[in-house]
Amino acid sequence: MTKALAIVTGAGSGIGRACASALGKRGFAVAAIDIDEASARETARDIPGARAYRADVSVSAQVDAAVSAAVADFGPVEVLVNNAGILDGYFNAEEMDEAVWRKVIDIDLTGVFLVTKRVLHEMLPRGHGRIINMASVAGLNGTGGGAAYIAAKHGVVGLTRQMAVAYGARGITVNCVCPGAIPTGLRPHSQAILGPGVPDMSARGVAVNDDQVRALVPAGVRGKVEDIAGAVCFLASPEASYINGHSLVVDGGWRAK
Repeated sequence: MTKALAIVTGAGSGIGRACASALGKRGFAVAAIDIDEASARETARDIPGARAYRADVSVSAQVDAAVSAAVADFGPVEVLVNNAGILDGYFNAEEMDEAVWRKVIDIDLTGVFLVTKRVLHEMLPRGHGRIINMASVAGLNGTGGGAAYIAAKHGVVGLTRQMAVAYGARGITVNCVCPGAIPTGLRPHSQAILGPGVPDMSARGVAVNDDQVRALVPAGVRGKVEDIAGAVCFLASPEASYINGHSLVVDGGWRAK
């Protein structure tokens, strides 16, 4: 029997890799998409039957090529996880370079739009699908990132709700997950993508050290990438069939404060 296809963007590391792995363990065929093809291949190597594809999610032609190749290799898309994203260095509006603003919005928000639009062309004719967007507590707060990241993640939450309304009656659910303090390689990866002109962000922002985490999070500890992957797998499961337009917060209680 052919496995249902799950596409995961930003699958080369961190939360994306954990989501790809968890979906693979739950019986999905996995298409691991990342701007870094080598890291996507690393992810795919650890998931039986998975394949890696390179795409910058902010470039529609690359998105189309990657999704088209995945569909040709595996068949119809059942699940899309829009996970690709970068940080903005936690810079406020007056100190943020315009190029950084545009790059973060292009990847974190426009990327979700472009990948979703392409995948909807696969899902809508079948009348079924699950779309899960990776937002953040920064998509619900005025903290957790700088001006561009917070704007982008609020946009992801809003786009999730709009698409849930637009496509719910057509068999497609659209939800998002809002992670809290989850240790990943996001800071160095973002630094590399934004380029050498961006000041070092390694010590900027919130939840940089354990003392900050304990002050922010009632649980007193950081979460794990597996916690986010579990939430994604739930939203992709039959048990979540009546959940639509929801922002699932996985943050150890940060938002509860």
